[in-house]
Amino acid sequence: MKKVLLGLVYTALLTSANAALAAGPDILSIRDGDMKKLIVHSTPEATSDAAFQLADDAGKGTLADYKGKYVLVNFWATWCAPCRKEMPQLNALQKEFGGADFEVLTIATGRNSPQGIKKFFAEAGIDSLPRHQDPKQALAAQMGVFGLPITVILDPEGREIARLRGDADWYSDDAKKIIETLVKSRTDG
Repeated sequence: MKKVLLGLVYTALLTSANAALAAGPDILSIRDGDMKKLIVHSTPEATSDAAFQLADDAGKGTLADYKGKYVLVNFWATWCAPCRKEMPQLNALQKEFGGADFEVLTIATGRNSPQGIKKFFAEAGIDSLPRHQDPKQALAAQMGVFGLPITVILDPEGREIARLRGDADWYSDDAKKIIETLVKSRTDG
């Protein structure tokens, strides 16, 4: 009986350890400030394969194009005041952490003219973020984006691991701590 009980305890511990490994680094326990609004999924979720329009008519892209690194995908619009407010913070986040292990991907959703996006980026000093668009909201709809801004964090396998509805200070110490944890898990692994 003792062996059976020990076997069950061992199996339970192994199962929970595997679940933790599948979910990636622990960012749930370090959420603070605006990041308390970040919903961290217990298991990674599949994302959409819908195409979006690359900046400057450079063709189409999908989220699968960004596999291999953590990606913070921000759905926004030029007419959305909270979106405009957080864009400089996202730009700073990309400048500090962007590279082989992390990238900020901005996708203007719905009616946003390329000229309007360029003008806003120039006025706000946004020089490190892409000007991609999802004009027909195909990607946004498949990703469950209703209301803006919505920010989704993808793991290196391209799966959604966290989501934040509404705006946040993406260059706060709290946000940077989460991104540092994700990047460190890539460089330590």
